Amino acid sequence: MPEKIRCGWCAGDALYEKYHDEEWGVPVYDDRKIFEFLILETFQAGLSWITILRKRENFRKAFDNFDYQKIAKYDEAKIQDLMLDAGIIRNLLKIRAAVSNAMAFMAIQKEYGSFSKYIWGFVDGKPIVNTLRGLSQVQATTPISDALSKDLKKRGFKFVGSTVVYAHMQATGMVDDHIDSCWKKSN
Repeated sequence: MPEKIRCGWCAGDALYEKYHDEEWGVPVYDDRKIFEFLILETFQAGLSWITILRKRENFRKAFDNFDYQKIAKYDEAKIQDLMLDAGIIRNLLKIRAAVSNAMAFMAIQKEYGSFSKYIWGFVDGKPIVNTLRGLSQVQATTPISDALSKDLKKRGFKFVGSTVVYAHMQATGMVDDHIDSCWKKSN
């Protein structure tokens, strides 16, 4: 049986390939899952995604299974406990951002009925499917990620620059950036 053709960024690492094959680019509409990706992407800022993937289960445990209602209530003692957790990225600004982002996330839910409705509104509710012959054609930002980043920041989110936001859009399937020869490419 011939080997699957995948996007080159995940080749050769079993964890990366599993993530690519099962999650990356699959549309996510569930608020809890969207929040999980948002938290992971904000911690990824300045680091490689594989570093975050390898710590994902630790993040899940440390951050109450990405329960934004619980995270929004984290106090200083919990923040300091997280700073001692070697299983996650121990960056105080990012930990504090997770707490404030949870609060901002819930404010958007209240305004729009769900965070999913809000965020998917930036792409008219359906994935943007890009035509990409190779990895060199994948963009780091787009006008949509610029606008979404700007709006999130206006609403109090931290660590949501356009590059982080575009990575979030790719991860949650708002954008299909699988290369054209990849077996996961939408038709």
